[in-house]
Amino acid sequence: MTALTLSLHAAIADIPATEWDACAGSDNPFVSHAFLSALEDSGSTGRRTGWLPQHAAIRDAAGRLLAAAPMYAKSHSYGEYVFDHGWARAFEQAGGDYYPKLQVAVPFSPVPGPRLLVRDDVADRPGLRQALAGALRQAGDELGVSSVHVTFCTEDEYTLLGEAGWLQRLGVQFHWDNRGYASFDDFLATLASRKRKVLKRERRDANQCGLTFRTVQGRAITADLWAHFYRFYTATVDRKWGSAYLTPEFFPLLSERLGDRVVLMLAERDGTPVAGALNLMGTDTLYGRNWGSDGDYPFLHFELCYYRAIDFAIAHGLRRVEAGAQGQHKIQRGYRPTPTYSAHWIAHPGLRRAVADFVVHEREAMLHEMAELDAQSPYRAAGED
Repeated sequence: MTALTLSLHAAIADIPATEWDACAGSDNPFVSHAFLSALEDSGSTGRRTGWLPQHAAIRDAAGRLLAAAPMYAKSHSYGEYVFDHGWARAFEQAGGDYYPKLQVAVPFSPVPGPRLLVRDDVADRPGLRQALAGALRQAGDELGVSSVHVTFCTEDEYTLLGEAGWLQRLGVQFHWDNRGYASFDDFLATLASRKRKVLKRERRDANQCGLTFRTVQGRAITADLWAHFYRFYTATVDRKWGSAYLTPEFFPLLSERLGDRVVLMLAERDGTPVAGALNLMGTDTLYGRNWGSDGDYPFLHFELCYYRAIDFAIAHGLRRVEAGAQGQHKIQRGYRPTPTYSAHWIAHPGLRRAVADFVVHEREAMLHEMAELDAQSPYRAAGED
């Protein structure tokens, strides 16, 4: 392999969008230059939120960008959805400094996707991924951080990093798979009779509470609609005792830069929005992100975030709906437990041994849990009505 150089960048703007996106590809909007720059330019990432960009870039001798990774220096573990607070406490109680650390991730977005980004037109893509994995460790060593974390990566990256000695961790989300359905009713027909009746009742009740529904995409989402949605977003954050990392400026930038890949589903009363669900559309997947409402309406969350997402996916020929982190209640609505992957490089030998033991037992428990969750599937068995 030709001589390679690693550089770290304190802003995604330091890397031309065409070069970054040649590595990121077009399948997953969350690793696009447009999404990451909207986070930075809106002030959603940066010193205020403690996500300091340190994007990794590998170039050849001619200066061409061959591989990259969205990376951040962090002094906390918030906004990640792969929890290592216990590791931090244990290390600090033993006299170590867990922070700062490096996080290879999409901030505030528990969305699986590629993290070791490599151009499609290079001859040795696996070799470059391995080189990038080594470069991330090198960056951690040179910066003197305790650890490097690659979260919500692909299964292939998880395997590659495991083979390179990184500690592997499993999680679970709930995704809906489109089995070639022609309509929502076609999907319902695959459910057991009792489960099918529940979904029909929930949709009926949500649609009989005096609301109208519509879907708006890209630049058709006006500043007024984004102002309403930001209110919904902060209301949800307040109810969950979280932090409003995303600024009001982020959402308009998103639709400006990603266009029709931004899908906003709205519920309105007398023409005024009262609830909204934000989705991003990839090549074959609809990704559910944020949601909120002005009041309590029966089954409105299920209707806006799950059922209308399924409707949209079927209408647009999408293969999957990923409805975000957590939520075992999604199972009864047709979303199946699906593993998520992360990999962790721990520099300190003692902490590394302790974490290695922890993740082995955690993986065993997670696989057992996923099997139990899958047994709760609402889909009818062969011969069942």
